[in-house]
Amino acid sequence: MNTCNIWQVDSAHQYGLKAAREYNINFGPIYTMKLYAVSDGPPSLAVRMCLKALDIQYQLINVDFCAMEHRSEEYSKINPQKEIPVLDDDGFYLSESIAIMQYLCDKYAPDSTLYPQDVNVRAVINQRLCFNMGFYYAPISAHSMAPIFFDYKRTPMSLKKVQNALEVFETYLERLGTKYAAGDNITIADFALISATICLEAINFDLQQYPLVNKWYETFKAEYPQLWEIANSGMQEISAFEQNPPDLSHMEHPFHPTRKSKGLK
Repeated sequence: MNTCNIWQVDSAHQYGLKAAREYNINFGPIYTMKLYAVSDGPPSLAVRMCLKALDIQYQLINVDFCAMEHRSEEYSKINPQKEIPVLDDDGFYLSESIAIMQYLCDKYAPDSTLYPQDVNVRAVINQRLCFNMGFYYAPISAHSMAPIFFDYKRTPMSLKKVQNALEVFETYLERLGTKYAAGDNITIADFALISATICLEAINFDLQQYPLVNKWYETFKAEYPQLWEIANSGMQEISAFEQNPPDLSHMEHPFHPTRKSKGLK
């Protein structure tokens, strides 16, 4: 697999959307494709893995989540949902990580095994993508990510929902009997599911009780080290935040309760 050439603003949140817009001439070559992403966001990581697998050159522009750049009026012009990531393909804006990966494969690699044209194979991939979005990543994020960044608690019920999602994924892998989530070849469904599963590793969740899920996860790491490097970079950031949650008490988020900083009542 070729190494993808990536122009990156900064993965450590030193620069944000405004800095990228004003000073990007100083950072390196400019490509017509841009990805507005957050360095530890699973949907962003999934798209980045897809871009790397397809060897597509692009600008990686960090959106500063802590500064709520994604909630700004400027950002809403490229995504009214004010969510991350967003792809800008030479003026064509597309949000939602699943749609972005499907678009990239259809436009730039229509014969790729990442998203084959075969109707039945593609149907299974699409099902896994929907499964991840609504049934797998949602409870994982609520259990792992939400308590790190906002005033939520991990509860027996949130754990039960994660366990249920893993049990269903285990069943899918058992019934299909293949190496990866939708077949013996890796697909964009795996990128989405891997990026969700890293959230569990980041909080030291033991996958051993789900042997097929664990085998799938470890096989991806071993067989696609360059792609895993992207996922692992996000996982390491989440893990660091798990140990030292960021102080977001200054944030006035419209949907999530923020923790009060120490010393405040």
